[in-house]
Amino acid sequence: MDSICENLARVREQIAEAAAKAGRAVDQIDLVAISKTHNAEKVHAAYEAGQSLFGESRVQEARVKIPELPSSLRWHFVGHLQKNKIRHALPLFELIHSVDSLGLSQDMNRIAEEEGMHPRILLEVNVAGEGSKFGFKPETVRAEMEALLALPRLSIEGLMTLPPLAPEAEASRKYFVDLRQLRDALEKEFQMKLPHLSMGMTHDFAVAVQEGATLVRVGTAIFGERSWPKHE
Repeated sequence: MDSICENLARVREQIAEAAAKAGRAVDQIDLVAISKTHNAEKVHAAYEAGQSLFGESRVQEARVKIPELPSSLRWHFVGHLQKNKIRHALPLFELIHSVDSLGLSQDMNRIAEEEGMHPRILLEVNVAGEGSKFGFKPETVRAEMEALLALPRLSIEGLMTLPPLAPEAEASRKYFVDLRQLRDALEKEFQMKLPHLSMGMTHDFAVAVQEGATLVRVGTAIFGERSWPKHE
């Protein structure tokens, strides 16, 4: 598991370099180590190397894995959340990155009220308009923001996006800029704070940091290739 320690050090160094290039403080960026499909032993190795924040994308997998690991670990949910998994997800994750519709938000608010919880969430925005991806359209976020803000149990803390897959990291930049500009516009229009931008993965996290990411979601560069198909 020495490679996980080395990989983490390399990723942190790249984050620091990107932050410095953009004139940002490195403590403005949190690394979310994406551990989906990787076993608890690998997660524990990353924890021993100083990583405490992890991300999962399947509720069923997380329900098995999380109890096997130290309770001091922190967990974010980064995958598509099905409505029938909300009740199981809420107790496991301190932040849900991928709230992608008003309907999901309303169901989450109702269940959170029943369970006495106050979920912290990010709104997933499909900035590129890809038909194969989940997420609000940018114009839909604006149109539905008042309804979202009216859900008393939810704390909306920012936006998340997944840009189109491209061979060059630089191709993601315009989508990261679009998300940041949308965040800024929403803050101004609705007199609110959206401190978090979740953007950037293994292939483009340095560009995301340069464009204002506060959360980067890195899996392969830390744990190696996933053992399950990437489209799942």
